[in-house]
Amino acid sequence: MAVEIQPLLKPSRLKRRGGLWGECLSEFLGTFVLISFGCGVVAMAVAALPGSGRTSDPTTFFLGAGDWLLITWGWALAVALGIYVAGGVSGAHINPAVTLGFAVRRKFPWAKVVPYWASQVLGALAGAALVYAVYHDAIDTFDDAMKGPKTGGHTLASFSIFGTFPAPYFHGGIWGPLIDQIVGTAFLVMLVVAIIDLRNTAVKANLGPLMIGFAVAAIGMSFGANAGYAINPARDFGPRLFTWMAGWKDLAFPGSLSGAFSDYWWIPIVGPLVGGVIGVLVYDLFIGDVLHIRAQKAEPPEPGRTRPTTSGEELEGP
Repeated sequence: MAVEIQPLLKPSRLKRRGGLWGECLSEFLGTFVLISFGCGVVAMAVAALPGSGRTSDPTTFFLGAGDWLLITWGWALAVALGIYVAGGVSGAHINPAVTLGFAVRRKFPWAKVVPYWASQVLGALAGAALVYAVYHDAIDTFDDAMKGPKTGGHTLASFSIFGTFPAPYFHGGIWGPLIDQIVGTAFLVMLVVAIIDLRNTAVKANLGPLMIGFAVAAIGMSFGANAGYAINPARDFGPRLFTWMAGWKDLAFPGSLSGAFSDYWWIPIVGPLVGGVIGVLVYDLFIGDVLHIRAQKAEPPEPGRTRPTTSGEELEGP
């Protein structure tokens, strides 16, 4: 039997939180959890582990592909935990690209899109601030020990704890990173709507958030190196805004590093928003429409068959 939990605030003060205000608080906290654990695992890999003597020297990180797995699985768990925290109130979009995709094809109210976006960005900014508060000693020590170009005393490596940037092989071009973000986010939203679609083989027993986390891990392992797989405008913009205020200056806004890339800040915003819409449209075109047609039939065919079978029909080989 469930135990009744009394609210912290008086009932008269809770009425506003039963609607959109409560959903915005949920999106804020869910995104806060996402960034706290996501940026937190990058801070561990980049600054805290080297600075604590757990690597060969204070600036050694990413010695092999296995280090990348730490990042991908960390972000996967961050996504899953954020969804578990916020899912019961707001649906735990915790990503403006998901919110937009759901507004386009899942009847999510357009009037809630901007409030959700604002809550997600603020939650991401707060999560980044928490990570910096916990790891600022490690970050400052790491930046002091690093050689090479610095902006406001900070390095691109320490910026990578919070924000994303393109790989050197793009030579400062925008189309490669932009397409990368569109593709990665299209896969993310396509997989999200597939995992939660009750008409399809939806995940049961409340394992949906965990499977969405696995999807994020898969995207990071398969498409992460090009541009850091932001695949979430709030995930990049909120921490980027914090790092701009905290002293990373041009690395954050406009997202420039001399001789490497310039004016990058908009790509992890526009790319995911475009990719999110593409992802939900692709799913509905190839899968959702078929499921809709089958649901309208009295006896939809068994998956994998083009016609219903009779009770006496036996399977035959080719």
